[in-house]
Amino acid sequence: MIRFIILASFVILFLILSIPLLIAEWIIGKFNMDLKNRSSLAIVNWAFRGCLWVAGTKVIVRGEENVPKDQPVLYIGNHRSYFDILITYVRVPRPTGYIAKKEMLRYPLLVNWMKNLHCLFLDRKDVKQGLKTILTAIEEVKSGVSICIFPEGTRNKINHTFMEFHEGSFKIAAKTGCPIVPMTIYNSADIFEDHLPKIRPAAVILDYGKPIYIKELAKEDQKRVGAYTQNVIKETYFKIKEEAG
Repeated sequence: MIRFIILASFVILFLILSIPLLIAEWIIGKFNMDLKNRSSLAIVNWAFRGCLWVAGTKVIVRGEENVPKDQPVLYIGNHRSYFDILITYVRVPRPTGYIAKKEMLRYPLLVNWMKNLHCLFLDRKDVKQGLKTILTAIEEVKSGVSICIFPEGTRNKINHTFMEFHEGSFKIAAKTGCPIVPMTIYNSADIFEDHLPKIRPAAVILDYGKPIYIKELAKEDQKRVGAYTQNVIKETYFKIKEEAG
């Protein structure tokens, strides 16, 4: 519980003390949006790294050379923990927006930072609004911002299983031609979710697969890119599991 209390205190203090930074970022954005993007990325990266340090999380990164550095990408990953966002965000090399559930809009200050980072908010119960969110994400990629989605739609609460990857998420890559970067996250629930409400030190593996270009896939795979990408992540996940014993 001590780690949980310390981490919660760290987050609350950061959000409160960062109010002047939010004001400064708003002013910077009026004159230089690129500078705002880079400074917001650096600030939140620092905060997330602090959270992982407090939690005692060791992140082992594999295949980072597979992430294109010269263009925006669509990151796709499996999702077992709230910490998946922190684990993956501290590694992004360029401004990256995450697709989050609309319920996040209720948290002041946090939502301001999320908007600074080009995060988008999805209403999972409204198909029309969901489509608008995907269309906005397409425009973000066209403007040079990467997008990250956990296409299972919610956290999977059962260890070593996968829920269906929603195919609609992959329209972002289909419409922009950007590469899909599969991210396999292993053991992240061991930080928190597997023993709520305690936070415990854990080693997490983050594996980046080779980028997937939809146009290079077989026609059948192009029709079901979600299933294809899920198979790539599942195969890597169970290889890591076998290695871990």
